[in-house]
Amino acid sequence: MRNVAVLGSTGSIGTQTLEIARLERDRINIVSLTAHSNVQLLVKQAREFRPTCVSITTESLRDSLKIELNGTGVEVLSAGDGLIDAATAPGVDTVVCAVVGSAGVRATMAAVNAGHRIALANKESLVVAGELIIPLARQSGAEIIPVDSEHSAIFQCLVGEDAGSIDHLVLTASGGPFRGRAADSFHTITREEALAHPTWDMGDKITIDSATLMNKGLEVIEAFWLFNLPVNQIRVVVHPQSIIHSMVAFKDGSIKAQLGMPDMKLPIQYALSFPDRWNQAHSTVDWTELSALTFEKPDLDAFPCLRLAYEAISERGFAPAVLNASNEQAVTLFLENEIGFSMIPELVERVLSDSGGEPSSSTTITLDSLSEMDSWARRRTKELCGVRDH
Repeated sequence: MRNVAVLGSTGSIGTQTLEIARLERDRINIVSLTAHSNVQLLVKQAREFRPTCVSITTESLRDSLKIELNGTGVEVLSAGDGLIDAATAPGVDTVVCAVVGSAGVRATMAAVNAGHRIALANKESLVVAGELIIPLARQSGAEIIPVDSEHSAIFQCLVGEDAGSIDHLVLTASGGPFRGRAADSFHTITREEALAHPTWDMGDKITIDSATLMNKGLEVIEAFWLFNLPVNQIRVVVHPQSIIHSMVAFKDGSIKAQLGMPDMKLPIQYALSFPDRWNQAHSTVDWTELSALTFEKPDLDAFPCLRLAYEAISERGFAPAVLNASNEQAVTLFLENEIGFSMIPELVERVLSDSGGEPSSSTTITLDSLSEMDSWARRRTKELCGVRDH
């Protein structure tokens, strides 16, 4: 029995995790749930799964949550430390970290420090704080099993393999909704167009990141930390059908690939069941309907976010955290119709360039210094496009 905390239970990954929990009630016990602002869905989930505790990070909604759950026996945690308290609640041994963005970093750190298994869907945790999290996981004995389909694919391909036999990794990318579109037309892209992903059903932020290829750039950084390989051994190829989720090339010329339908329940379940495979065929490939698998190089001129991510992880230090924070802020501004689509990479590149003159008060990588640089990058991104803090 896995005793599970689901951080971000009302989002795309969180709701799919609970779909699996419904099918595997003899294997999964939900101990804690957290949400950002969807109080109605969190209440519904809490009444169904009866966790020990829940948390909502929007402080103004906490009283409503307490009223709705009065008499259920479900404890409502404080908003401030709710994510950390949920991740380390008594009895928890597995944490599904599905919080969007850098908000999940401290909770991931707490789960790692507790020695839990972390089913990691929050790639920003490693992008921002991989330099802290990976050594801590080695020390605490925590298992980090990736939920991103690409990293799950690589993880699966490496089971039973010696790390020294790897030649390189190949992360596949769908190419997003604008693959092949003329870059000089990107300034006309609307919010609705950018959110219309051709193969995956995901949350708004990750869907925009997929459209800019920043999502693939963040995955390159995540792979750097997960699989302990030099950046030049992590490659990206565009694969529009999204059937091959990623590949590992070995020194003898062999290549392993993990294939499956574009269904996030597959990697979520694997992260929970590993080393076993539970008998739930969520989606299967119909080979008679699959006419072709195609591949192409990513266009770094049209999609500079991928290039920026490679540059940031090559530079190390605070650069990945700045990249992530500026991108999160730029995506928010785009979703709020404050800036155009083509401004997202422009802002990120400018903030990365400016960050060399705005170091943290500490040159040592700590959660506090990372938080300081994160805040600066968000402010600078808004400054550059004339948006004031409210």
